[in-house]
Amino acid sequence: MEINAIAKRWGSSLGIIIPKEVVLQERIKEDDEIRVKIERKRPKAGVLFGYLKDWKRPTQEIKNEMREGWLSKHDREQEERWKTK
Repeated sequence: MEINAIAKRWGSSLGIIIPKEVVLQERIKEDDEIRVKIERKRPKAGVLFGYLKDWKRPTQEIKNEMREGWLSKHDREQEERWKTK
């Protein structure tokens, strides 16, 4: 049987949830040993071609915008200090 699942954070690990229908159908019980095959879904390259044809913003600008959410308060303060030097 094949199902799609999304990995979720569970403490310091990741876990997946097996849908109830699958548990019932396969008669899976707590502490049963099961085998899981890991395959990531990735879009085919052809799907991506032409997707960003109207891209007008500079790449560096987009990278900077993305980094803002990643920086800690200390990192942002340090960046401001560097800008004023």
